[in-house]
Amino acid sequence: MLEIHQFPCLSDNYGYLLHDPESQETACIDTPDAEEYLRQAGRKGWQITQIWNTHWHPDHAGGNTTIKAATGCRIIAPAAEADKIAGVDRSIKHGDVVAIGNRKAAVIDVGGHTLGHVAYHLPGACVAFVGDSLFALGCGRMFEGTASQFWTSLKRLKALPPETMLYCAHEYTASNAKFALHADPDNADLAAYVEEITRRRARDLPTVPTKLERELKTNPFLRADDPKMRARWGGGDAVATFAALRSAKDSF
Repeated sequence: MLEIHQFPCLSDNYGYLLHDPESQETACIDTPDAEEYLRQAGRKGWQITQIWNTHWHPDHAGGNTTIKAATGCRIIAPAAEADKIAGVDRSIKHGDVVAIGNRKAAVIDVGGHTLGHVAYHLPGACVAFVGDSLFALGCGRMFEGTASQFWTSLKRLKALPPETMLYCAHEYTASNAKFALHADPDNADLAAYVEEITRRRARDLPTVPTKLERELKTNPFLRADDPKMRARWGGGDAVATFAALRSAKDSF
């Protein structure tokens, strides 16, 4: 079984080390804090052999050079953003496959937050590392993409098996929950989810990873194609509804 080691870093990021016991390979999922990644790998006794970047932002790729210098690892990153990411050894795009040992991950284009953002889906483990494309009860800000592009990306994630565990890159859930309740106030599943989130955060426990099945019922951005959401937010279609939700969240 693959092992996933999750740890907080920077102000609100999560770091992830993905370890394959058979091959003894270890992949960093993004590199927000190089020293913390090296420290955590050392504590586990794992040798970092790869970095899988989701997008170019410094709190996701800023530690590449330091970790590569310390370990000699290979850096895998989205081709559309490779010119903005340090030390790339392999550029990947939608439909490509990466591997850790014999475990394969599908590369999914989830552009919108940034133009070339990718996610890594390991179907055998029922997990996906989604960076800043999707959060528990939220999604990333639309810094570079369009609403149409971002909604297409979210549909790709919506189509994954519902039991997929989504490993998001930040602990934004409490803030996202406030907007979700504003966006979808009559959702009983959401209300129950928010109560659980409140209890977890009161004990300083993480709310990530989150199961896709639950997000499909409660995340307003994933529900932009729901007739009730379209009626509430005035969208003529899912793209317009998503755009309205994203704009409202930006100023919430």
